[in-house]
Amino acid sequence: IDNSFCFLSFIGNGPSGICLSYLLSGYRPYLNDCAVHPNSILLSKLKELKHLSIADQDLEYLSEGLEGRSSNPVAVLFDTLLHPNADLGYEYPSVIQWRMETQHHIPHIVLGKGSPGGAWHAMEGSMLTISLGLWMELPGVNYRDLSTNKRRNTTNDRATSDEIASYYKNYVKLMGLQNNFVDNTYVTSVMKLHRNKKETDNCEVRTEMTNSNQELPEKECGSSALPQSIWEVRGYQRVCNGSHVPFCLFAENVVLATGASDSPVKLNVEGEDLPYVFHCISDLGMAISKQNLNQSSDPVLIVGAGLSAADAILCTYNNNISIIHVFRKRVGDPSLIFKQLPKTLYPEYHKTYHMMCTQSYSAASGLYPDYTSFPEHCVVSFKPDKNCILESGNSLKVFKISIALVLIGTHPNLFFLKNQGQYLGLNPKKPISCRQNPIDIHPYTFECTKEDNLFAMGPLIGDNFVRFLKGGALGIASCLAKRHKKKGKLIVNEGGAESPGSK
Repeated sequence: IDNSFCFLSFIGNGPSGICLSYLLSGYRPYLNDCAVHPNSILLSKLKELKHLSIADQDLEYLSEGLEGRSSNPVAVLFDTLLHPNADLGYEYPSVIQWRMETQHHIPHIVLGKGSPGGAWHAMEGSMLTISLGLWMELPGVNYRDLSTNKRRNTTNDRATSDEIASYYKNYVKLMGLQNNFVDNTYVTSVMKLHRNKKETDNCEVRTEMTNSNQELPEKECGSSALPQSIWEVRGYQRVCNGSHVPFCLFAENVVLATGASDSPVKLNVEGEDLPYVFHCISDLGMAISKQNLNQSSDPVLIVGAGLSAADAILCTYNNNISIIHVFRKRVGDPSLIFKQLPKTLYPEYHKTYHMMCTQSYSAASGLYPDYTSFPEHCVVSFKPDKNCILESGNSLKVFKISIALVLIGTHPNLFFLKNQGQYLGLNPKKPISCRQNPIDIHPYTFECTKEDNLFAMGPLIGDNFVRFLKGGALGIASCLAKRHKKKGKLIVNEGGAESPGSK
């Protein structure tokens, strides 16, 4: 990929990047002729231009009046089309039929640190997903058809992380997307380059940030197809012998699809960098498998009140290891995630919540002797002798622990962008955060409001569930298809696919 020019480059090969690659490879969504949708108004709108792909229609018009569990209107629209009335417990068939139209292929490259599937390959394999397996699937391939577990029923169809990771990897092969993906790549720099209109002979480009001269790919020199500004993407690829091969590519458009799990959120307290303090649940599994933790160990301190903390509690408790569970909220706080999950689908998380409520330091029930919760407490410091100091109000408590797991969330690492991408956020004065400060985008094109030809999707814009990140793929694909059509820049290449060029 070194020194090459492409129309579009993705950074991230998780479900966001995979879904967008599917749409840009020529797969186009149309209204199924036999479609029956519970929303008669939406169905009527779709029938008005049913001869057109949904990607060619007015997404704002189609999204109007729809409600769902995403704040992004296109995400709600696409989810409504793929899973009508899913939030009401129904499993209506999708009203979309997919057609492969090679003339609408848009050349692109998907860069990812590992195999297609992204962070799913790094998760504990036996953990069950929060969403139902049906909601984890991507267009065109039914999740259940590829699932290794055929025993699940429609009322409890949660999948393991291993199953989902395998599904995404196999999906890329089944849909023939492999040529778009470059695995084991690490992006280290993304910057916009600008060239003067007169610089068409030697293709010199100038960047406002470094004031250094770069050269565009030789095969593109002098081509009128080159835009006035392009993105330079630099990084390296890890090859089979373990060495790192640097690369540099140029793209007219870049899509940020890196997800939210790059960097753990830290407490920023004294001693947090000590070797017995961890920020990833996989470190707990490693300590147990190596028998560094057992029934005779000092308690494991777990900080946090989210689902990652709950997973760590269940893993530790099931191995008969004592737990000290610390979280800042009160157990009755309505914002706790456990209050939003149905008991029938998530019995293990409701067991954790029951432990939190009934086995606190102030009122232990005796039901869970190896577990004690400390609501409305925070960590003051970790000491080298493995003593941990907790605070609540004006009182301090000291405990001797074996290890500490700080599981209070993750945030994206956009170090490869100017100012770590902070200027792209809703509040440019704060770091990008998937929940508190997502990237600010145009709601129907997903283009960054602060940067032309830079797009973002998935958790970076607040869509943290696979079910809704697919809307980003539809919005971006629709935007790029319309721009190509408007500019008249699509030409059919020798393989029958379309690529940017002069006409």
